[in-house]
Amino acid sequence: MAEFTMELNDEQKEVRDWLHGFATDVIRPAAAEWDEREETPWPVIQEAAKVGIYSLDFYAQQYFDPTGLGIPMAMEELFWGDAGIALSIVGTGLAAVGVLANGTEAQIGTWIPQMYGDQNDVKVAAFCSSEPDAGSDVASMRTRAVYDEAKDEWVINGTKTWATNGGIANVHVVVAVVDPELGSKGHASFIVPPGTPGLAQGQKFKKHGIRASHTAEVVLDGVRVPGSCLLGGKEKLDERLARAREKAKAGGERVKNAAMATFEASRPAVGAMAVGTARAAYEVALEYATTREQFGRPIIDNQGVAFQLADMRTQIDAARLLVWRASWMAVNNRPFTAAEGSMSKLFASETAKKVTAQAIQILGGNGYTREYPVERMHRDSAIYTIFEGTSEIQRLVIARTLAGMPIR
Repeated sequence: MAEFTMELNDEQKEVRDWLHGFATDVIRPAAAEWDEREETPWPVIQEAAKVGIYSLDFYAQQYFDPTGLGIPMAMEELFWGDAGIALSIVGTGLAAVGVLANGTEAQIGTWIPQMYGDQNDVKVAAFCSSEPDAGSDVASMRTRAVYDEAKDEWVINGTKTWATNGGIANVHVVVAVVDPELGSKGHASFIVPPGTPGLAQGQKFKKHGIRASHTAEVVLDGVRVPGSCLLGGKEKLDERLARAREKAKAGGERVKNAAMATFEASRPAVGAMAVGTARAAYEVALEYATTREQFGRPIIDNQGVAFQLADMRTQIDAARLLVWRASWMAVNNRPFTAAEGSMSKLFASETAKKVTAQAIQILGGNGYTREYPVERMHRDSAIYTIFEGTSEIQRLVIARTLAGMPIR
């Protein structure tokens, strides 16, 4: 088990600098254009694939970093570049985490490479959990998967929403109800292979922020997938459902469902994304405050501005430390006994919203225009308090954990 450290090693620093260079040279120059276009930045994703950033090997190396700092360090640097483009580059990772968290070795080896494609034929993947009437309340999920034993196939019907890469993905990972009587315990995750009949893109959303990332509904109408596409396999599912039924009869504690397993694994990474956006806005504000003069002196000489910058930097560093702690705990199999993963996501996402708003204030009228990037950063930051569990849900998870109550 790696000791917790606040210092990156030489290899990590090299990767960080490489990512920072890509964010500086490739992502930032393209950020405003793709935000305005509200389209997936395929050329940027392809550039990321060419240099090895958008690849299974790169994310595997960061995911299995024994210090736990590989993923948060990578997320911070890419999202420092631009949140919308970065989400298009890393959005496939949520689907990949869904397979890693719930799939067999054979499923991991078969499907994750197909999620990325290669530098000459880039692919993306989508994780589909939220529904029009079931976002934070996963127990209200209506998408249903029914097993056809004669054909060894699962038949899936329902509508998913807020799916990053939904409809344009090569591979979709879909969470569905297999036993309605068990509520959130009766869920399972399925791979929907490319070209499967019955899967279609619904509405594509026009968003306030992260506009370079594709977000859409996914409609599943009589979708049939082979039994081998049930993540974890049917034997494991049957055993889990049997345990859940026994605990339900005995009034026992709730068991973790497939969607929650994926979100638990990814929340510190979302916190790192928020840290990257916050840091970017802070740096713009700091540079502006040291070069912009009013009344014959730089505005940073005014205590009102200087104190804001001091608070911004303190909150960013505190958020990063919470993210790193949770990431280290996760990779070293330390249980989140006080919901440390949710803590990191909550604090970092709230920090991003606050810091980007302060950056606009420091830039004044300039900050409110699209001539400066803090306006876009502020719009982008709003998503961190919403997706993969709203701030209210994070507080609920933390509170229930502190009270010794089951998470649901």
